[in-house]
Amino acid sequence: MLDKLQRALGLKTNPTIFFTSAALAIVFVGLSVLFTDEVDRTFRGASEAVKTNLGWFYILGVTSFLGFLLWIAFSRFGHVRLGGKDARPEYSNIAWFGMLFAAGIGTILMFWGVAEPINHFANPPLSGLNGQVADLSESAGSSEQFAQRLRELPAPEGAAGPLSEQAATEAIGFTMYHFGFHTWAIFTLPALAFAYFAYRRGLPFRVSSIFQPILGDRINGPIGKIVDIAAVIGTLFGVAVSIGLGTLQINSGLNGLFGIEIGKSTQIAIIAVVTTIATISVVLGLDKGIKWLSNLNIGLAVGLLLFVILAGSTVFLLRGVIESAGTYLSAIVPLSFWNDALPADGWGWQGSWTVFYWAWTITWAPFVGIFVARISKGRSIREFVLGVLGAPVAFSLVWFSVFGLSAINIEWENPGSLVGPVVQQGDTATALFAFLENFPATEFVMALSVFVVVIFFTTSSDSASLVVDMLTSGNTLNPPTRQRVFWAVLEGVVAATLIAATGQEALQALEQVVTVIGLPFFVIAYLTMYCLVKAIKQDVPEEELLPRRARVVLEARRNSD
Repeated sequence: MLDKLQRALGLKTNPTIFFTSAALAIVFVGLSVLFTDEVDRTFRGASEAVKTNLGWFYILGVTSFLGFLLWIAFSRFGHVRLGGKDARPEYSNIAWFGMLFAAGIGTILMFWGVAEPINHFANPPLSGLNGQVADLSESAGSSEQFAQRLRELPAPEGAAGPLSEQAATEAIGFTMYHFGFHTWAIFTLPALAFAYFAYRRGLPFRVSSIFQPILGDRINGPIGKIVDIAAVIGTLFGVAVSIGLGTLQINSGLNGLFGIEIGKSTQIAIIAVVTTIATISVVLGLDKGIKWLSNLNIGLAVGLLLFVILAGSTVFLLRGVIESAGTYLSAIVPLSFWNDALPADGWGWQGSWTVFYWAWTITWAPFVGIFVARISKGRSIREFVLGVLGAPVAFSLVWFSVFGLSAINIEWENPGSLVGPVVQQGDTATALFAFLENFPATEFVMALSVFVVVIFFTTSSDSASLVVDMLTSGNTLNPPTRQRVFWAVLEGVVAATLIAATGQEALQALEQVVTVIGLPFFVIAYLTMYCLVKAIKQDVPEEELLPRRARVVLEARRNSD
């Protein structure tokens, strides 16, 4: 039946994966609209249970992924090329980095570049003052009064007090922990596995392909299809959360620029515009669409970064970037294992931040992983790992240092100007624009920032559409355009329907869903490490595992004989 439907619609896909994934997504949207409270209550309870009982599993998992990647990169397996020993990269390093950046973390930089450091500056994670800060948010009057009362909160001995210099250092350390090597380890691990099994074994770009060393031909059976369907649903939900957050940020920027009302109708219109641009990019294809938008966006983002450096406290920021690198490197080991086991005021801070981030990020892992694998043929495992981990993290360090330290400096000089809207009022979507009000040419820079946000979310949407279609299309690397268009539109419909149904509350409910859905993805990631090593040992001859110089010497000896 599904095969007949596929032929009738002119599709070229795996009908079971395609139609089941689409149906489940549509059913979930319908249930969210009709039974919002019930769906929210179910997933909220499950989410709290996961955070309380399995948060440690998420923390240990991401740290394990990072350790594994560093080991495999510097081991003898690091010499293996993705595509064979004679394969070479299809894209230049600059173009490769641009696509990595836009697909994986560009949206996060724009949304959290100011919001996260300011949150941690006002509410230091290690101080145990989470409950007291929340109470102050409700009881304090003006933003200035809120900032003053934050400074008066007594912190435990040795802990950072709110809005202190120690809190500023801690804020940068935690922000980089969340968006540095650990985030990119979540993306890099599946990306490496996808690339290996696609280019060395000729398997399709599907999550199930990773498990061939365990399942064999059963990856094409029911078990493999269930894995792929779960990956599609996780990707759709992860992208929907990001589209929702981006919509709120764009709406906030347009409100500040033109007084456009913040509300459902405006947000749905924004989603429609972003989805339309993403669809056009999908139709143009990888090289003309995503690549062009990615390169444009990286240029605009760098321009915005340079503006903040030059128009702000330049010397302070340049010194701060270097100091932030040291802060991050000194904090990464203890934070990698910190589990908030002894919260000072009941339920700990980490469940609402780190555990949620890791769960949300890992739902993006199939999407970003397959996309990165798709553009990385010909690179060695060592080059792949160090490139995918190194370049985006280096840029993220500079970005969060500049924006985070600038925001902290502004708050020091103008108490309440940022902690008021971002922390007291909880409006993280407006953080970037409240920040830019303190710079010259405010309206122009805010307009540019809105444009950059739109393009970042567009590239994420069209990249996700391409990847989801690859997940559902079996062995077809370039399926019909109409299929990619379908997924681009469905991503927009999911986000728009949720906003139309219940507004921001629906997005909060979806975040709970993502936290729960992240759990099986962690199990898959653990198995991925085992499958990858087993496959390399089975496939790659000893000679190819030798360093390049040793291979050249060996080849010369053979020729002389």
